[in-house]
Amino acid sequence: MKSLNSKTIFFIGLILTASGIVSPAVALIAGIAYGFTFPHPYHMDSRNLSHFLLQAAVVALGFGMNLRQVIHAGRAGFIYTAISISVAMLLGWALGRLLGVTKKASFLITAGTAICGGSAIAAISSITRPDEEEMAMSLGTVFILNSVALLLFPAIGFALHLSQTQFGLWAALAIHDTSSVVGAAAKYGAQALQIGTTVKLARALWIIPVSMVTAYASKSKTRIKWPWFILLFCLAAVAKTYLPAGAKAYSVMSHLGQIGLTVVLFLIGTGLSKNTIRRVGVRPFLQGVCLWAVIATTSLLAIRAGWITL
Repeated sequence: MKSLNSKTIFFIGLILTASGIVSPAVALIAGIAYGFTFPHPYHMDSRNLSHFLLQAAVVALGFGMNLRQVIHAGRAGFIYTAISISVAMLLGWALGRLLGVTKKASFLITAGTAICGGSAIAAISSITRPDEEEMAMSLGTVFILNSVALLLFPAIGFALHLSQTQFGLWAALAIHDTSSVVGAAAKYGAQALQIGTTVKLARALWIIPVSMVTAYASKSKTRIKWPWFILLFCLAAVAKTYLPAGAKAYSVMSHLGQIGLTVVLFLIGTGLSKNTIRRVGVRPFLQGVCLWAVIATTSLLAIRAGWITL
């Protein structure tokens, strides 16, 4: 009976979040409440669906963005992300050694924090081949911090009176997963959403060189997965900018992208459970928290001081 109830409530949650009447933050909170209350009947299917939906939603959001602004934000964001990723990788390595976290788990947590959360962990893990426990540690750490960031960042941004540009930059540089960056930025404002999404995608591109270096260092022949959805996002922005005849269709696509993102956040929330937190362990989680806190704090200070601007 409990299993039946969990399935019914899961589908009700999916329908409500797909209806467009639920905000991204509410969808995440509802998903977390579900994950802590019920055993997930479709855990792996939910994870696969959220991965596909996230990419589709990002592409759809591209139909609401101007290519000139995308290029400007992406070009500047690429430089900032290069610096932040380099610093994060070095700091993560040092923290992992200091706290005695296993090498593979430490590297996955560091890559996930520095680049783009679960996507980076998935790409790197296909090369380094960690065991199930190390995967659980790294994914659980990043996943928990993502959920915290989605709820915490907008509140901090409003409290500090950050501009739309400042918040978009901060979210893109300091939040792990693309879904949480887009969710937090969407809650803050339309301009923050555009900047946050574009700079975050510039950050996500670093999966490719980091994966290539990792494969070379480990002498792995694993094929690197290219993030093709970023190219599709840019093509959507091209259509929005240079083909005005499709304005009505672009508006619909952009709206569907926001709805898709809301569903993704619900699915992500349902995957967070007591077991996830229990399996992470104190040391890997402490590494993730310390690394994230340093990146979030320093990037916020740099943005407020005017050192990082668009």
